[in-house]
Amino acid sequence: MFAELWRSFVELKLVSGPLYAGLLVALFVGLAVLLVVRRDRRWFTRRVPLALLAALVLLGLAQLVLVVTKPFPDGLPWLVPLWIGLGLLGITLAVAGWRGQRWWRRVLTVAALVAVVLGAANNVNHVYQPFPTVAAALQLPPYDQVDASDVLTQVEVSTASLADWTPPKDMPTTGALSQVTIPATTSGFPARPAWVYLPPAYLTASRPALPVLVMLGGQPGSPRDWIDGGQLAQRLDAWADHHHGLAPVVVMPDDLGGEASNPLCMDSALGKADTYLSVDVPAWISANLQVDTDHADWAVGGFSYGGTCALQLATNHPSLFSTAFIASGQRAPTLGDEDKTVQATFGGNQAAFDAVDPLHLLAAHQYPQLGAYVVVGKDDDDYRPQAQELITALEASGASVTSTQLPGGHSWDVWGPGFEGALPWLTQRMGFPS
Repeated sequence: MFAELWRSFVELKLVSGPLYAGLLVALFVGLAVLLVVRRDRRWFTRRVPLALLAALVLLGLAQLVLVVTKPFPDGLPWLVPLWIGLGLLGITLAVAGWRGQRWWRRVLTVAALVAVVLGAANNVNHVYQPFPTVAAALQLPPYDQVDASDVLTQVEVSTASLADWTPPKDMPTTGALSQVTIPATTSGFPARPAWVYLPPAYLTASRPALPVLVMLGGQPGSPRDWIDGGQLAQRLDAWADHHHGLAPVVVMPDDLGGEASNPLCMDSALGKADTYLSVDVPAWISANLQVDTDHADWAVGGFSYGGTCALQLATNHPSLFSTAFIASGQRAPTLGDEDKTVQATFGGNQAAFDAVDPLHLLAAHQYPQLGAYVVVGKDDDDYRPQAQELITALEASGASVTSTQLPGGHSWDVWGPGFEGALPWLTQRMGFPS
């Protein structure tokens, strides 16, 4: 009974539905309670204005820190500071009204503050939607996670082509997710544990040699991005259910080296992210997974920073990845300022930066073997023009380009459905039967 209730709770959506609406209401009700928990004249004429001023100062300091440290290159949508500001206002009101209150008023204050903080945090979550459910927000194990030792086993590999492969009757109905360690043997990159999705066909006693899709997360972020925000396992399970259990083996390595790190997916003074993703990760895949060894059938994809990274890998290593899925990618690797980026990566050596920059590579070389699927949000005024610039450059280089714009901005409203919509194109490029 309790287990069923808990499962129902953690499966609740945070970005839509009753829980989202309830937390939104709780935010404003909590603020109202904090405002009227004291009703004397001094409270409204002195302490409330001071609490408001303190919240604005704290918000301004936070904004200043972001401007100075630039932990990520993109600016924040205006809704993010708004929700953060309301959360800070709840904290300053609680502090201002704490002294001299009776015990029951303090209990009410704490309850109201919790409601405000949770409501504000979930509305920030709603902007990008990295945590669509309670389970994702709590970072609980994915519903189909299994221990790596249970799936990274060697069995017979079917000699039948994917078109001729017949699923056995005991094939699982869903795939499996496993967290794995991909050592940075050559690169020395400080990679966090990666994730692997194995489709139902891979979990059989005579598995087919399936192609590999490397999927990369955004910045800030983690290798779980596509699992939580993108619901990748659910989308691929649904695809496999209609395709005899067949789907790509998906490897989700760390492309950052830390939640807020930004190595720009290249080998530079910021680290050897490119070597990790182009040497260490493929070497681990070949040694540990029984997959299609023809790299012509491999693909790489990602969103935002990860989309840029996917294009970098495809243009810098065309023999490794000839297919790229680019969701809301940037026009170039960046720390927010071109001069700062070149200085941080190559000590100001513009030629060294240009030698690995996708737009310069596309202008200097032809890529007739490259296929790219580009998706961006219709309301993404920052990344939509950049996507068009990438499309133009790709087409000029001889690459085959498919592009689409979906309703939404720079969020999982676009990236998750964009990946799902790209699956027919992706699987065809990767050698799956139609």
